[in-house]
Amino acid sequence: MLMFFYIILGILPSIIWLSFFLKEDVHPESNQMILKVFLYGLIAASVAIIAGAAIRLSPLHSFFNNSSWISIALKYFLAVAFIEELSKYIVVRKIAISDPEFDEPLDAMLYMVIAGLGFAAIENIFYLIGEAQPVINTLILTTLRFVGATFLHALCGGIIGFFLAFSFFENKNKTLLIIAGIALAVSLHGVFDISIIKLRGATQISFPSFLLLGMGMFVFWGFQKLKTIASICKLK
Repeated sequence: MLMFFYIILGILPSIIWLSFFLKEDVHPESNQMILKVFLYGLIAASVAIIAGAAIRLSPLHSFFNNSSWISIALKYFLAVAFIEELSKYIVVRKIAISDPEFDEPLDAMLYMVIAGLGFAAIENIFYLIGEAQPVINTLILTTLRFVGATFLHALCGGIIGFFLAFSFFENKNKTLLIIAGIALAVSLHGVFDISIIKLRGATQISFPSFLLLGMGMFVFWGFQKLKTIASICKLK
C-alpha cells in the first residue's frame, strides 16, 4: 500500500505539469502518442538511474565525490545533467520524429517536454522510495519536487525541443543547433543541481527559483514563437 502511495505521488507532479503544457498545443496530439513518449521518457530515466548507479559503484565514485570544484562540475554537468538530457533527446529522436503525428515545429518542444516529464516521474518515485519519510514529509517532498525537479526536467526538455524545432529549417546548421540546445539545457540543469546542493541560506531558494523563472519564460516564449510558424509535412 505504501509503495502504491509513493508511485501515485511520484507520477502526480508530472501529470499536473503535463496537463498544463498540453494546453500550448493548438493541434492536440493523440493520447496514445502522448502516453508513448511519456513512457519512453520513464524508461530513459530508469536507464539513466542504472547508469548513475554503475558510476557510483565504479572506481570513478571517489573522484566524483571529491570536494574539489572540478569533481563537482564533472559530476553534476557530465555524470548527471548530460546523461539525463541526452537520454530525453534520444527518446524524441527515435520515437517521435519518425511518427506521422510529428507534423509541426511546436511538436518538437511538446514531445521533449513530455519525455522530460516521464523522466521526472520515475525519478520522483525512486526519490520518494529512497527517502521513505512519514506521510506528511512525503507530501512536502512531492510538492518541492513539483515546483523544482519536475518543472526543471520539463523546461530543459522544452529548451532542447526549441532548438530541435529550428534545426529542421537550417540544414547547414542543423547539428550545431541541436548541440547548442543540449549544451544549454545541460548547463542550466547542472547549475540548478549545484545551487540547491551547495548554496546556503536564502540564496539556496532564491537562486534556483529565479533560474526556473527565467527558463520558464524562455520556454513559454518558445511555444508562442513556434505557434507562428506554419505546419509543414516534411520536418524530418
